Amino acid sequence: MKQILSSIATGLPVDYVDVRYEVNHKTRVSFRGERVHEVAESTNSGGHLRVYDHGGKAMASVSDPDRLAEAARVTAVAARLAGSRRTRPLRLSARPSPSGSFHVKAGNDPRRWALSDKLDLVSHYNSQILREPTVIATEAEYDEFVSQRTFVTSEGQEVEYELVIATLYGLIITKRNDIVQRVRFAFGGCEDASRLVGREEDLAQLISVARDLPLARPVRAGTFPVILDPHEAGLFIHEAFGHLSEADGLQSNPAFRARLKLGVPLGRPILNVTDDPTLPGLPGSYEIDDEGSLARKTRLITEGKLTGRLHSRETAAEFSEPPSGNMRAVDAHFTPLVRMSNIYVEPRGGTFDDMVASIDHGYYLCGAKGGQTSGDQFTFGASWGYRIDGGRIGPMVRDINMSGELFSTLAAISMVGDDLTFAERGGCGKGGPQQINRKSGKGAPHVKIDRVTVGGV
Repeated sequence: MKQILSSIATGLPVDYVDVRYEVNHKTRVSFRGERVHEVAESTNSGGHLRVYDHGGKAMASVSDPDRLAEAARVTAVAARLAGSRRTRPLRLSARPSPSGSFHVKAGNDPRRWALSDKLDLVSHYNSQILREPTVIATEAEYDEFVSQRTFVTSEGQEVEYELVIATLYGLIITKRNDIVQRVRFAFGGCEDASRLVGREEDLAQLISVARDLPLARPVRAGTFPVILDPHEAGLFIHEAFGHLSEADGLQSNPAFRARLKLGVPLGRPILNVTDDPTLPGLPGSYEIDDEGSLARKTRLITEGKLTGRLHSRETAAEFSEPPSGNMRAVDAHFTPLVRMSNIYVEPRGGTFDDMVASIDHGYYLCGAKGGQTSGDQFTFGASWGYRIDGGRIGPMVRDINMSGELFSTLAAISMVGDDLTFAERGGCGKGGPQQINRKSGKGAPHVKIDRVTVGGV
């Protein structure tokens, strides 16, 4: 396959072409309540190519490798046509083009597990949840994605690499006094299946939260100081800030591009935010991206100032900044996008107890629940929380969201904890619901924000 792709990449009379061919294997095992909902394995393959010529760009995807050469010729014509209509020609930055193989090495490789073992594991955790009398429904799923990819370019680069991620996740749904609540759980999120086993105590703690949550009072709306647990803080930094650090979203947005110049202050000196695909054993970890650039750590915010952003070769040339190795595709159906890898708030010396003691009236928000962003405005849910009164943790609350404006909220981060924790379920929906990328991680320690709008959902 590598020779076929190389002949296509080097045979076109264009400025640049790359071809990616991949074979993807997916495994899903799921329960809904007591019943098995799905047990499925599937394999698909396909190719994707990008052509740059005369300042234009065009892409194509095919499922039949025999059609790659024909698709390349048609795409080359499209790239030239696109270039003839551009007032600003597209360029690619120079970067090292490593060739070689990058294979996943896992101590307990899920690819070696029998399908029956995966079914038994999901059944085991699902049964543990169902033993709780307040549980009225469950969702428990095992999701495994394995991708073998070959990438070649007209510059002579030839790379073979793998992606492997296995996650067990679901919902605990409880009901008391006609009030229904949901609590999420997730284990694994990496290439090592050891993270999936022996998690009964972790699950028991979440079952306990789910048991008590319907009896909690709804949150009282208003503007308060809050403490975000690591999962809520990780969601905030991923959604509210992380997407604005992806340079492809800034290319055609002059307002944010002007506001997000390197060196601009965004927060206090305690705030440091990093994207790092080289960290081992996390959902967003990888060695090389889908543009052939080696993965590397990028400091996005350093001591409160914007110091970096995430790039492709194209956006790096546009911004005159180095490529960061963040160009990644869900599969062969899609062209790569600039995506976060493992984005996280770096830990500092704050402690949770000190954060609580510093708040007279506020909230401790826990359990990321998703949300939405629009420009610099955000709204996120929290699965549960607690009142803070007089510097002490108070009763549990439910039906929570938090909202605000990104830049003022970053500036209001006044304490950062020392207990960095990463979410064990990856996922980012940039590009639409068909492009949810499992290989995207987020993390944070506990974070205190002095002023956030809190409301019921």
